Amino acid sequence: MKRIEIIIPHERLDKTNKILEEFDVGGMSFYHISGRGKTKWKPIPVGRGVMMYTPKYGTRTKIEVLVPDSLVGKIIEQLLNELSTGSVSDGKIFVSDVIQAYDIGTKNKNELAI
Repeated sequence: MKRIEIIIPHERLDKTNKILEEFDVGGMSFYHISGRGKTKWKPIPVGRGVMMYTPKYGTRTKIEVLVPDSLVGKIIEQLLNELSTGSVSDGKIFVSDVIQAYDIGTKNKNELAI
């Protein structure tokens, strides 16, 4: 099993969810995060004057899913093809191993738990 962490602009959440549903991914968690990276943020006007503020941190949405090893490559390929615009600010995908998983209600483990 693998955990896929997908960091994207919030506007792409629905598109990402549709891709995951195509692969019958059973569950998805997402939350709003703030941070900094290589993206250069544009100054934004502050108040009614000519003052500008350049944010230090940007906001993104982080999605976490657990998937069987057999689907990881296909899901990653689809995400890259459909979410990429060629910009540094498109986001990131991280993949890590999940050694064990348990469903508390059914007591199923590993791939049966997801």
